[in-house]
Amino acid sequence: MTSKKGSDLLVSVLTDWGIKEVYGLPGDSVDTTVDALRRQKDKIKFIQVRHEEVASLAASASAKYTGKIGVCLSIGGPGAIHLLNGLYDAKMDHVPVLALLGQVTSQSLNEGYFQEVNTPKLFDDVAVFNRTISSVDNLAEIVDQAIRSAYENKGVAVLTIPDDIPDQELKTIYHSSAKAFSLAKPSINEEQINKASELIKNSQKPIALIGLGAKESGEEVTSFLEKNNIPFVQTLPAKGTISDDHPNSLGNVGKLGTKPAYEAMKNADLLILLGSNYPYLPYLPNKGQAKCIQVDLKAENLGKRYSVTTAIQADVYDVVHALNKKGVLRDNKSFLQACQKNMDNWNKWMQEKRELDTTPISPESMVAYIDQTAPDDLVYSIDVGTSTSWAARFLHVKRNQKFAISAWLGTMGCGLPGAIAGQIVFPKRRVLSLIGDGAFSMVMQDFVTAVKYKLPIIFVIINNQKLAFIEYEQQSAGQLNYEINLADIDFGKFAQAAGGIGITVKSNDKFKEALDQAYQTKDKPVLINAYVEDNAPLPGKIVLDEAKGFAKFGQEYLENYWKIPELPPFKDILRQFF
Repeated sequence: MTSKKGSDLLVSVLTDWGIKEVYGLPGDSVDTTVDALRRQKDKIKFIQVRHEEVASLAASASAKYTGKIGVCLSIGGPGAIHLLNGLYDAKMDHVPVLALLGQVTSQSLNEGYFQEVNTPKLFDDVAVFNRTISSVDNLAEIVDQAIRSAYENKGVAVLTIPDDIPDQELKTIYHSSAKAFSLAKPSINEEQINKASELIKNSQKPIALIGLGAKESGEEVTSFLEKNNIPFVQTLPAKGTISDDHPNSLGNVGKLGTKPAYEAMKNADLLILLGSNYPYLPYLPNKGQAKCIQVDLKAENLGKRYSVTTAIQADVYDVVHALNKKGVLRDNKSFLQACQKNMDNWNKWMQEKRELDTTPISPESMVAYIDQTAPDDLVYSIDVGTSTSWAARFLHVKRNQKFAISAWLGTMGCGLPGAIAGQIVFPKRRVLSLIGDGAFSMVMQDFVTAVKYKLPIIFVIINNQKLAFIEYEQQSAGQLNYEINLADIDFGKFAQAAGGIGITVKSNDKFKEALDQAYQTKDKPVLINAYVEDNAPLPGKIVLDEAKGFAKFGQEYLENYWKIPELPPFKDILRQFF
């Protein structure tokens, strides 16, 4: 039997599990593993990025898009530290990611060597599986265990690998558990299905809140909602589980949501939570107002946010399929029709925004044109900030499209890494990333990664030269704005300097021309630097505390500057408050 390096056994385990790419940077404590990736480059790609944070955010986004484990790699010390943000994104959005960390040699451990960091302790909170490899004998086996754990727990597995171990040779063949692995799902309790059926039959004003746990159950859930005349709301990360333009849809709920969704929640007598652990309690029915059915694979989520009448620990598909087998449970359309009428009015208001024609560009009409021209299989990567607000409100994501965002961590700078991952895992589809100027400047160096790998991503930069979402957060808290303005960067020239296509636009017509041109480009990224109006992304429903905060801000502004602050149109404030 011939000897094989530990690094080759490691990479063989990765390929056994169907892993097609690893994101990272080469460096001294991981070069042996990178060399093994080179030897198997026909099976697995090493995607070189310019910053380790981009590697971990890309790995997280890859897992969100595909449901398969994402992998990132870094040297120990500073490189490993840079991975943390993206790994927390994966942890908090419950997706499987494997992080391979280099470390000083076994002989130098615990001696305060150059770049030695106690990574097991540092990564303890973020990881569901956290091990240091101590011998080449079990390297492949522990990599196999780490991947299984990441899948089983929908989280991050971290392996710290001293520099010398992957270079050691072993006369053995390791057979991974990839082909034999499968996740068991809890069985359905028929009594609970019957209880849920009765609650649905007896409800007058039911509403469904659909979360990521229903992501792979779109068709079955759609059938259930249609036959039982139930309006629904989707959480932002679940956007597109059912097409946003479905007649039963009330959009999103919360600060980024619609007024009809808020009002339906506050009138509902039955809340149906399907794979959602939605945390914003003020936007759910009032305490004691509604009965509740909750379906979730995690028992710890059941009843966590709202008191449940029937809690079912199971896969959403299995439960909804069982309910569908019972036929029509309710035929009362009155609440659905009232919600649809409310939504018609809301859509008329939003249509006014979609048709705005200003210089600088109205972000509402800009995003509306993105929506209008989007291919049916477009992959969206949305960053955090006002880009989130405009995407939530003006993108009607279809079932065959993909949509990813940093939902629970809410980290700025996720849009570009997500777009890179999206284009790599879906090479035949177009990818569009909507990013604010503040968020883009955090990771803009990796635009050149998209250039290097000839990824025809379309980046739309919402350039208002400020941290606009923070601006409105400060105002709604009754605070004067401070240090939210950003120095302007010519992102168009930057994109050209990096080898991509950069287009700067300042009007709606020019933006439309630029986007149409971008879709014709097939071999390099296109960046559209769009100067936009500083329009306020008002909440769908302005709640009393927010109204008081805006009033306090206005008073403070008047007292400090002796003039009335610029505010959103009074018509919009009235619509979304009353």
